[in-house]
Amino acid sequence: MKKFFETLKNIYKIEDLRTRILYTLGILLIYRLGSKVVLPGVNPMELAELQQKTSQGVLGILDMFSGGAFSSASIFALGVMPYISASIVIQLLTIAVPYFQRMQREGESGRRKMNQITRYLTVIILIVQAPTYLTQIPDAARVLPGVFFTLSSIIILTTGTMFIMWLGERITDKGIGNGISLIIMIGIIARFPFAL
Repeated sequence: MKKFFETLKNIYKIEDLRTRILYTLGILLIYRLGSKVVLPGVNPMELAELQQKTSQGVLGILDMFSGGAFSSASIFALGVMPYISASIVIQLLTIAVPYFQRMQREGESGRRKMNQITRYLTVIILIVQAPTYLTQIPDAARVLPGVFFTLSSIIILTTGTMFIMWLGERITDKGIGNGISLIIMIGIIARFPFAL
């Protein structure tokens, strides 16, 4: 235990590392605060049915990865799962399609192009997933039913996931690294006390 506290003291002494850790913690705090912001037009008091649906099964896993944002109809409800799906599709295309194979061999510029394609594919996946998610929100919880609610919620959910991706990139660039993985981990840790 003494060695653990010594390590923490040494980390605190290195200014660059201390700055990176504090920056990462700040970004993760922003992510957790955003997962508590409910979609406009949804009454959070009427979400008991959605929370019951997401207590187990596949929806429960999605709720766990999003840190409870899925069951609370948050602006971050879809989490980073669409981005992960898009990344998997791009990786599979890299194996099967010669165009992507060439791009992978191009080095840094090819990787940038593939990241851009992954982002576009993420938006396409979000535009399909967001309306599906909205069907899970009970009618009683919708304060503003109709086309305006659906369109605005699709835009907000898409923007929310893209913002999470941006937060992950900031952690990777200016924080301690592995931003998307840290965001997933924080989501799981946030649900851990409820799971117990």
